[in-house]
Amino acid sequence: MKQRTNETVNIMNFKNWLNTFIDEKGIDRETIIEAEGASGTNFIPVGCLLEAIEAAPANEQQGIKATLVKIDFMNGDVMHFLKHLAKAIAI
Repeated sequence: MKQRTNETVNIMNFKNWLNTFIDEKGIDRETIIEAEGASGTNFIPVGCLLEAIEAAPANEQQGIKATLVKIDFMNGDVMHFLKHLAKAIAI
């Protein structure tokens, strides 16, 4: 049996944390975010954005997590930050 590396465990932990966070906030993965890209307006489902976040490097994931926790602690709008992140993957 193949052993898991610390990096693999951290990625799995982040993915579990992110999905739990999104579920607890009641955010539908089918919700469409409009983001401007070089080609014009992109229509990105939250689920696709989550996949991009899960594929990001660990240091970016930790920054995203820290920001989401801070927004949540301050009762801010998580969707506002997700819309900001969607701009990074808009083409």
